[in-house]
Amino acid sequence: MTVGSEAPDRVALTVHGPAGAVDLLVPLGASAADVALEYAAQAGLPGTPALGTSAGRRLDPDAPLAAAGVRSGSLLVVLDLGGPDGPDGPGGPGGAVGPSGPGRRRRTRPEVAATAPGPGAGAWTGVAAGLAGLAGWSAAQVDGALHQASVVVLVVAAVLGVVPVGRLAAYRVLAAPAFAAAAAFAVVWQPDLVLRPTVVGVTALVAALAAAVGRALGRAQEEALRVWVVVGTAVFVVTVAGALVGAPTQLVWGVLLVLAVLAPRFVPGLAVDVPDQLLLDLERLAVTAWSARERPAGRRGRTIVPQAAVAAVATSGARTITAACAGVLLVVAVAAPSLLSAADVTVDVIGARVMVLTSGAAILLAARSYRHRPARALLRLAGLVCWAALGASMAPALREGAGLALAVAAVVVAALVVPVAVATGRGWRSAWWARRAEVAEGLSSALALASLVVASGFFRSLWESIPDV
Repeated sequence: MTVGSEAPDRVALTVHGPAGAVDLLVPLGASAADVALEYAAQAGLPGTPALGTSAGRRLDPDAPLAAAGVRSGSLLVVLDLGGPDGPDGPGGPGGAVGPSGPGRRRRTRPEVAATAPGPGAGAWTGVAAGLAGLAGWSAAQVDGALHQASVVVLVVAAVLGVVPVGRLAAYRVLAAPAFAAAAAFAVVWQPDLVLRPTVVGVTALVAALAAAVGRALGRAQEEALRVWVVVGTAVFVVTVAGALVGAPTQLVWGVLLVLAVLAPRFVPGLAVDVPDQLLLDLERLAVTAWSARERPAGRRGRTIVPQAAVAAVATSGARTITAACAGVLLVVAVAAPSLLSAADVTVDVIGARVMVLTSGAAILLAARSYRHRPARALLRLAGLVCWAALGASMAPALREGAGLALAVAAVVVAALVVPVAVATGRGWRSAWWARRAEVAEGLSSALALASLVVASGFFRSLWESIPDV
């Protein structure tokens, strides 16, 4: 076929719809349904649309184009994405109320609306996971029959959570690793500070295994379960490796805290994964019988990306980022207080406090670049957890020292911060504030990494190894 040549038994058409305009070279004997199928295939639509003329007259799907009065150069439009009898058509249960288009309103299926979980189901899942952790801690503090009964209840809850049965199975499977980890924590708990990293590592491994089982049994919440597996495995590797090489306890907690500080900077690039077929449509580069014109060599054809595919990629990325930020919060909540409690020498204590302070600042500054509200809130909470742990660690010393002076200084600084915050408002979005925030975030991350040398006790060991001259 050459450009401009047209066989007498074919007509050139243009179909215009929500996915754009597609030019087709159609046999005269083809029906409107054949054209709709080809348009849906090239545009990536989930269903077969109903076609009509530019005047709004609906075409009979079974009638030939010649009988419908369609000639070469005619313009056809998509009237209903789901067809006249499909789920999106006027006769379907989810049919459109008004004319078709991107802004049309749809009726909601009553049976779906009645059984769909509410928007707070995810928040209640987090509450359930927190209660599971509290139950595991309480079970570890008791002995005898009560301890065994608590462990059995937690194990049963984890098993029921991974079973993909029921309306809320997708939300139960998110909390199942927390219940499994709580049961493991209650079994392997040891009060010795030296053994706590190993206890946390075994607990994280059990959570990762429970998430892997839930992911194998069902595909719901795959992104969050993948984060459970990655975070649990990483914590297990760090803690067990530290135990095998005999690393100091504060070094293990410091490494976990550093990983939590660096994760917000790299997670967005790993979470949003665009499939190759959305970037390059090889099928549209080939010349077929349905092509209205040739594709010149060396030029890319027009690639139509369905809105559903874009929404799927965005939704998957948002779930991954939210789950990763929840993992950062969990790691910070364990590593920061443990690092402060493990440091017992004066030099190590100073390094640990500086590291926790700068880590909280780095996480808070990293949260400003997140536009997804749940992820941003989780990162801000993680930064505040660092500072809360630091305040709790310094509270006994402040009672004996200059606690009053520090309290007065904190009140004065807070009084200055409030009007500055009100004046700047959304200042992070301006170029001037964004540059300063980026510099502050980089400095905070660098100071957190540098403080690890002191907080882990390596600097003190190196200093003590120097012989006196």
